[in-house]
Amino acid sequence: MKDYMRNSKEFCDLLGLSQSTYSQIESNKQQGNIETILKIAKALNRKVEDIWYLED
Repeated sequence: MKDYMRNSKEFCDLLGLSQSTYSQIESNKQQGNIETILKIAKALNRKVEDIWYLED
């Protein structure tokens, strides 16, 4: 996110998320739902699998 937007507030506003919620998702303290994950990937112009992966 930091490479694509000027600041986290701008990015969160684009996604419709609070900064607190986004911070928890970014730090893996909370899982985003599929809709949120897709919004983040789209905003970053990336595939979901480029951002998230499953651990064994």
